[in-house]
Amino acid sequence: MIDKNQTCVAGQDSMPYMTCLIHILEEWLGVEQLEDYLNFANHLLWVFTPLILLILPYFTIFLLYLTIIFLHIYKRKNVLKEAYSHNLWDGARKTVATLWDGHAAVWHGYEVHGMEKIPEEGPALIIFYHGAIPIDFYYFMAKIFIHKGRTCRVVADHFVFKIPGFSLLLDVFCALHGPREKCVEILRSGHLLAISPGGVREALMSDETYNIVWGNRKGFAQVAIDAKVPIIPMFTQNIREGFRSLGGTRLFRWLYEKFRYPFAPMYGGFPVKLRTYLGDPIPYDPKITAEELAEKMKEQKFSAYTPC
Repeated sequence: MIDKNQTCVAGQDSMPYMTCLIHILEEWLGVEQLEDYLNFANHLLWVFTPLILLILPYFTIFLLYLTIIFLHIYKRKNVLKEAYSHNLWDGARKTVATLWDGHAAVWHGYEVHGMEKIPEEGPALIIFYHGAIPIDFYYFMAKIFIHKGRTCRVVADHFVFKIPGFSLLLDVFCALHGPREKCVEILRSGHLLAISPGGVREALMSDETYNIVWGNRKGFAQVAIDAKVPIIPMFTQNIREGFRSLGGTRLFRWLYEKFRYPFAPMYGGFPVKLRTYLGDPIPYDPKITAEELAEKMKEQKFSAYTPC
């Protein structure tokens, strides 16, 4: 009588290829009923997939807290050097940037196209689309610091400054919540500054069609005009395919408008390819108004960079 493995070797058509392969693995591993174990593992994967998709976005927050812990350790270790160095945090920034850049490369194969459009020195205002989680901007900041040696300041929502433990992280990476005069001052001092006009509302209420949720906001355009700096548009391909939000539903829209806090759950964390594109700088034009400049940015709508 021919056993199952001999039947496989004999090439008979009576036994499916996968079944044959399972029997060979059973013989090789010395395990019986391997097919039952595989079916059970497949069932567990099917059951827990929704839970995994809900947990992955918050892994990014976990990474942020790991960054904060590292910064606290670094601060305590180097507290005596503060009186003698004006660049106390440069070592920490470089370490953190390297870690985030590594995560970007491994998980998302992250790329930046148009890095040469970021000036080596001098000011520029970067306007970017806000994903459900702006992890692309974290990666972009890391790239800027590694390749240009520059820190890109960013305007963050007020609620971010209320998250427990985030104050040191926001200080080290130069985040601010405004006002407009402060933004102009930063640009006039020769720094890079990034603003997402859609902000949290865009993060929650935009979707896979990448519609821009700016409303009538034109403050960013007035900042560029007052500071007399160019605007560099920025968009990350597939950021909505990586992370998504339920903020567009009626309940979570109402909650945000009522409390100005992003209660909407997120899901995703998919290892999709992320590519950040930097558009051609829009130079300062003293003849253009803030309304016209904001409309010009809207018309671009980052249409050249569709998800794939």
